[in-house]
Order: sequence, then structure tokens, then C-alpha cells
Amino acid sequence: MLQPIALAYPFLGFAVGVVVGLTGVGGGSLMTPLLVLLFGIHPTQAVGTDLLYAAATKTVGTMVHSASATVEWRIVRRLAYGSVPATAATLLLLGYFGPESPRVVHAITFSLGVALLLTAITILFRGAIVDRLTRRLGEPSERTASVLTTVSGVVLGVLVSLSSVGAGALGVTVLIILYPRIKLAKIVGSDIAHAVPLTLLAGLGHWRLGDVDTHLLGQLLIGSIPGILLGSFLAPRMPEGGLRPMLAAVLFLVGGKLVF
Repeated sequence: MLQPIALAYPFLGFAVGVVVGLTGVGGGSLMTPLLVLLFGIHPTQAVGTDLLYAAATKTVGTMVHSASATVEWRIVRRLAYGSVPATAATLLLLGYFGPESPRVVHAITFSLGVALLLTAITILFRGAIVDRLTRRLGEPSERTASVLTTVSGVVLGVLVSLSSVGAGALGVTVLIILYPRIKLAKIVGSDIAHAVPLTLLAGLGHWRLGDVDTHLLGQLLIGSIPGILLGSFLAPRMPEGGLRPMLAAVLFLVGGKLVF
């Protein structure tokens, strides 16, 4: 009975890896809700396992972007100034209430649903959101951009620690608005680089709380690496216009189910 389920985890990692490679959307947007809703994994364990899964995969991505000189380390530092202490504070609160507390489970489930809904909106309307805010706010000064980047890091630290979602689509959108002169490749590279310490710290915190299944983590990684490679290879050959709306629709449905 357990063998088919065990074999399903590498396949899940492979499927999520393909979608990530095709769309660029963070794996947490798919992995965590699938683990909770399809496989019945406890929400806190799903979040904790996915955080270390993300830390491993994004480390590889950071190495690639760093070698290509597509990481703005000043942006990474500004984000980390806010996200690292916010993550630590959130983990302390989770430890205080206990991972099995009904309050903690509700907070994680609700945060996951909200993060998925925000991600879906961002996938569909990123261009319109960026254009409107850029026209209304103009280009921020260096000091304003620095402060708002750190504030964004605080929000991402709390959201990612509770749901493992938000460091991808949401982070990139904010950075595009704050740094309109920086090329998109560097925005994406900086967001991925920042996600490494964020997800690693949050993941280790959940591991200390007993919320990480290391066997499950290994099974997911086995499938995800070839999946990401295949998705990245197919991405230029696939019609992106149909993929993102379909993905956004799925995230809307799953996020709505978790919130409401």
C-alpha cells in the first residue's frame, strides 16, 4: 500500500519541476498545497519540507545566476535585512504556540491560501499592476527603494515562513516596481538569491520544530531536478500564453479552498 504512494513523490517532484521550468513560478505555489490536499500531509510538515526543498533547488539557481552576473547583491542584502529577522520572529512564535496548535495550523493554512491567491493575481496581471504603480509612484529614489525593499523583505519573511509561498512571483513583482531600470534577468536572479537564506533559515527552523520529513524531501528532489531541466528545455518551444492562465486558475481554486 505504501509503495505506490512513495513512488508518487518523485513523480510529484518531477511534475512540479516541469511547471517551474516552463513558467518560472515558484515550486512552493504548487508543492505545498499538493502535499496538503492530495497526499494528506500535515500543513506544518508540508511547509517545512517544502522550504528545505526550495532552499536546495534555489541554491542551484543562484549558482547559475551568479555565474552569469545576473544577481544584484545590494538588493539581496536589502531584502535580507527585513526577511531574516522577520523569519526568526515568526519561527519563535510558531515554537511558542507549538506546531500542532490549532491556531498555528489555521494560521499556516490561511496564509497559504492568501499567498496562492496573491500569486495567481500576480501571474495574470503583473504587467498591469507594474504599469499602474509605476505611473502613479514614478521611479523611487535610492533611499526610498532601499527602505521599501527591506519592508518587502519583512512581509516576505513572515509569509514564506508560514506558507513557503511568496518569494517568487510576489517578490519579483515588487522588485520590478522598485527598480525599473534594472533588467528583468537581474531582478529574477536577485529574487532567487534572496530566497536561499530565507527558505534555508525558515526550513531549518521548521526542522528544529519537527516539521520536516527528510525522506519525503529526498524523494521530491530526485524527481524535481530532471523535471526543472526538462521544463527549462521546453519553455522556449511552448506557448506561454496558455500555460500561465491555466496555472493561475488552479492557484485560484486551491487558494480559495484553503481560505474559504
